[in-house]
Amino acid sequence: MRHGKKFNHLSRKSGHRKALLRNMAIALITHKRIKTTLPKAKALRKFIEPILTRAKDNTTHSRRVIFSYLQNKDAVNELFNEVGPKIAERPGGYVRILKMGFRPSDAADVAIIELVDYNETAEATPEANKKRTRRRRKKKSSETTEAVATEETTEEATEEAADNEEEKTEE
Repeated sequence: MRHGKKFNHLSRKSGHRKALLRNMAIALITHKRIKTTLPKAKALRKFIEPILTRAKDNTTHSRRVIFSYLQNKDAVNELFNEVGPKIAERPGGYVRILKMGFRPSDAADVAIIELVDYNETAEATPEANKKRTRRRRKKKSSETTEAVATEETTEEATEEAADNEEEKTEE
């Protein structure tokens, strides 16, 4: 049974698991992208999302709280100086997990976890920036000839109306 199993224990004791997540979070903050197994990436996402949310406001209290999680001054400084201002407008979802396949040695699921705002390749592609448009069926040839004919008749009618108005103003 899985009663009370709120998170993945990663087959480690609590101290080892905390150290693992702490080290992976520091690596993610400093390198912006790391490669690991899929269960570790999912556990890291649950660990680091609240930290990144706290890093949005640069106060002494939030710095101390994040330092209690990470225990690394360099990572905390980089988090507040570089990452925090860049993710300030984002309402959540700061990290992305991309599945890469299987590791050859033990067939473990491998994934890349990265900070969303630091992915240069996704921002550089023009497909990501342009809007998608709906595709429509082409009109039949009879419909297009009727549309052209109606446009010509409306143009002639407007020209005649303009000529009539000019004649009235001359009189």
